[in-house]
Formats: sequence, structure tokens, C-alpha cells
Amino acid sequence: MCGIVGYIGKRKAYPILIKGLHRLEYRGYDSAGVALINEQGQLNIYKAKGKVAELETFAADKDTSGTIGIAHTRWATHGEPNTVNAHPHYSESERLAIIHNGIIENYAVLKAGLQQEGYTFKSETDTEVLVQLIEYTQMDKHVDLKTAVQLALQQVVGAYAIAVLDKEHPDTLIAARKGSPLVVGIGEDEYFLASDATPIVEYTDQVIYIEDEEVVVLTVNSQLSIFNYQLSTINGVDKTPQIKRLELSLSQLEKGGYPHFMLKEIFEQPRTLTDSMRGRVNVRQDNIALSGFIDNKERFLNAKRIIITACGTSWHAGLIAMYAIEEFAQIPVEVEYSSEFRYRKPVINKDDVVIAISQSGETADTLAAIQLAKSKGAFIFSICNVIGASIPRVSDSGCYTHVGPEIGVASTKAFTAQVTALTMLALCIGREKGTMSEDKYLAVVRELGRIPDKISRVLEQDARIADFAKTFTYAQNFIYLGRGYNYPVAMEGALKLKEISYIHAEGYPAAEMKHGPIALISQEMPVVVVAPRCGTYEKVVSNIQEIKARKGKVIAVVTEGDEIVRKIADYVIEVPESEECLTPLLTVIPLQLLAYHIAVVKGCDVDQPRNLAKSVTVE
Repeated sequence: MCGIVGYIGKRKAYPILIKGLHRLEYRGYDSAGVALINEQGQLNIYKAKGKVAELETFAADKDTSGTIGIAHTRWATHGEPNTVNAHPHYSESERLAIIHNGIIENYAVLKAGLQQEGYTFKSETDTEVLVQLIEYTQMDKHVDLKTAVQLALQQVVGAYAIAVLDKEHPDTLIAARKGSPLVVGIGEDEYFLASDATPIVEYTDQVIYIEDEEVVVLTVNSQLSIFNYQLSTINGVDKTPQIKRLELSLSQLEKGGYPHFMLKEIFEQPRTLTDSMRGRVNVRQDNIALSGFIDNKERFLNAKRIIITACGTSWHAGLIAMYAIEEFAQIPVEVEYSSEFRYRKPVINKDDVVIAISQSGETADTLAAIQLAKSKGAFIFSICNVIGASIPRVSDSGCYTHVGPEIGVASTKAFTAQVTALTMLALCIGREKGTMSEDKYLAVVRELGRIPDKISRVLEQDARIADFAKTFTYAQNFIYLGRGYNYPVAMEGALKLKEISYIHAEGYPAAEMKHGPIALISQEMPVVVVAPRCGTYEKVVSNIQEIKARKGKVIAVVTEGDEIVRKIADYVIEVPESEECLTPLLTVIPLQLLAYHIAVVKGCDVDQPRNLAKSVTVE
């Protein structure tokens, strides 16, 4: 969940590394550090607790010269956030420096063995163990750094993306990965290294995605070699790399005049959903074509069961998909937390379809879950945003959401794009199976094409939501309620509030309120009710009346023109009328805005909330 960046070439490395860390800060911001080899061959490491700006302040009067370097922004796993535990880490002799994203699971055993050899440790991290192991291997086996990295990694259990410098070889940068993302950018007589493409896009659009158990060696004379350290001989077997072109622009990584990335990304949703549907919903809006479905039609049509596996916001998208797939395709669906699914010895059959949802495509638990399912013969279909990420690469087929980079840690546009992609998939299966009428199919497809404009109408209420959001900064707790397709929306709204405002919030099916949560209702407990005029609307109205009878404060999200709820709720936010299965794409927008504005008024760091990171690449 950390961010790593490296550079080797002819330019001064430090400015490139610092800018790269700022771009990667959404992956972790507990501490940051940089390692540089200067022209005299000195290996200088500078580290600071806190965000990248703290590192810049600390290094302002230091020697930051050199054309080769590595840098890191941390989300703490082993060891509390402080300067000592920050990366990069020196080896004992201070000859080597390392940065690392991931977790070394057997670090304690490795550390004990190194301590018996006389090695001492300054930090509490698993990463320092790895750099000491590499140095020990280098000295004990009398091998070069590349071979030492190869041999050391063969002893490691866990996930990692690493980069290593050796001051005795200031012309070489070595990196490796297993289970954590790593990409190499190819410039003119220079190379860039990063956890994802965001630090690279400014300099090149030519990249190589490093595969699991591969080591990459970069040198200043523009040589690049890649080999698999498990399968190759001790001398390594070079692999011919596949160079990909980045579909990413610098403007997508900037705020564009918005005060926060999160607000920008909320307001981008009319465009991003249009992009998600482009080339899939035809111009007449009477047909959907998903290549990932068309090419694997029989697997879906013959599926006895669909299992959706995801984490966090993506899990909520999966719950909405469950309603749609079961309604349209009449296939039983189970929605699983990836972290639980992989460990509970699930029964998986060869005629199951497993749908994995992940914005980053690198979520460690989801990746492990689909690897387990694949080993049992299931067909894997992924919904991801990041092209070239690990999950789509190991899947049998899939669908990219095409929303562009999402920098705000709290997911917004990724959620609506996932719901859109999953709804399109449900429609494709249902029509092909003949389990939904043609009239219903056409009605939903045509309404899907109108959703971006309807979201724009919801966003016009931003100023009013911002105004009444000030009222609720006093709250310590919130309850969110919804039914049917909008029960997952209630859960997603509660998650957004928790993530960025640090107010405790829980989402429930509205009817379940009577089975416990109603005991919490008071004047101090705001309740958000998602109540569009469809499905079980009358029953939700009854739930609102039960809340008001106990003096609860109600914020209601309703269909335009609803006068019934308006008369009893304290605050009302309207959304345009829509097909019931598509209402989540509209009702979630006010909840994103509400969470955002409450957090802003409270003075919270909206884009980088405490303790969170964007891509959860460790267990």
C-alpha cells in the first residue's frame, strides 16, 4: 500500500522523485524518504515522518545531487509511522538502500537468522530485514547485486515490489515484484520506476508492466534486462519485454480548479460514465455489446452460479450487481468479501463464474481470491479501472471501466462506473438467456444512456447540500437506510462518511431498523434515508415516520416531485426518476456530496484521510 518511485538517467533525480512521490501520495502518507547516489559515489538517504512536503522541508538544505535515486511514501504495516521506520533503509554497511511496497511474512525468521550472523537492526520494519538479507547474501556468496537479490527473494514469503541501490555500482538500479504492482517507464537514455503510471506520464508514454517473480535491471547506458528469478538459472534468462502505450494524460492528474480531487471526481461522473459506455452502448441506445461477454458467452449462459468477490466500495457495487443479475438473468449470485472468501474453504465448481471487482486491479485479497477460484476451474471475469493491473492480467476475461485515474482515496467515480459495467453485463446475460423481455431490456438500455445528464442535474444541488451539511458536523454517529437496489447505496454512503469525516456511520436495510438500530434514534442521531419512488417506497415512508416519531433528524434522498416524504423529512435531496435498477447511480451522488461537505467543514483531509490508502496491496 506504499508508493515507490525510481529514476536512472541523465537528469537530476531528486525533482523527479519528489514529484513522483506527490503523485503517489494517495497510496500512503505516514512518512516519506529518498535515497540518492551523488557524483562522488556517496549514498545519501533523507527521511521524514508525515507527508511528502515534510520530506521536502527536511531535505531543502541537504545534498540532493545525483542522477540515480529511489523514493518512497509509506502506509505503515510493520512499525509505527516515524522517521526511523520510514523508507529507504540502509543495509548494515550502508552500502545498499532499499524501498519496498508489500509485506514480508517470514521476516521474523529471517531476522533471527541474520541476528545470529551479527546483524543489528535500527527499525521495526520487515523491509530492513530484506535489505540486510540481500547484503548478507552478496557477501556470503560473493555474488553481484542482481544475483544477491535473486537468491534473497527465493527465501522470502510475502508480497513485495522493491527497488535497490548499491553505491559500489552507481550506474545500476535493480527492482523486483511479487504480488505488488511495478511499472517501468522508458524514456530517451533514461528509465523511470513506479508503483503505477502516475509519476511516469509526464516523461514518457512507453511502459513495461513487470510480472510476478521478475527482476528488472536498469543501467545508465540504457540497458534493460528482465528475468524470472524463480525459473531462471543463477545467471538469469533475459525476457523480451512487452512495451505498452500509456492511455493517461497529465491533466487527469491535476485538480482542474477544484479544491480537492474528491470533489473533482464527483463532478466528473457525467463524463466518466459516458466514457464507460462509449463503444458499448450503441448510438441508437437499443443494444449493449461487451466484448468480454461476447467472447465468453457460453461460460455465462451455462453458469449455475455467479460469485462476486470484492472489498470496500467495490463490494457495495457487487451487491447492486447481485440484484440486477438475479432479476435479469435468473442466475443465483453470491457476493463475498475477498478477505473472507479466500480463507473459508469455499466450494467452487468448474461451472461457476467469479466476478472480481477492484478499482486499482491490485487489491491483494481480491487477487488471492480469484487465484484460488481459478485453481478450482472457475471462469474469472474482472471489473477494473487500471489497464495492465494484476487482476485483469490473471483473469480469463473482463471489462475496464475507463474512468481515468482516481486520486481521492475515498472512491466515487470508480463506484458508479463499476455499477454501470456490472449493469451492462447483467443486461447482456439476461437478453441472451431470454430471461428478460425485450421491452424491459430496451427500457433499461435507453435509460442508461440518459443517466449522465441526470447525474448533472443532481450535481446542481451541490451548493444547497454544502449549506445544510454544516448542520451535521456535531454528529458522532449516523444511520443510513435503504431497501432493494438502494440498500447497498446506504452502506456506501455510510462508508464515505466514515472514511473522510471520521464520523461513525452504519448502513442498514430500512426494514431492519426495527430489529435493533431503532434503539439509537434520538435528536442527536441523524438518519439518511434513500427513498426513491419505486419498489418498496411505501414501506420506506413508514420507516421514516417511525424515525420521526422518535424525534430523529431525517435527510431523505427522494424522486423529484415527491411531496409525501418532503412533508415529514427535515432535509430533502431530489434525484430524477429512473428505472429502479439504475437509481443507485443517482442516489449515491448526494451521499458523496454530503460526506464531502461535512468533512470539509470539520477541517478533515478529504483526499488523504488518516490511516487509509487508495490501493490495498497488502493483507
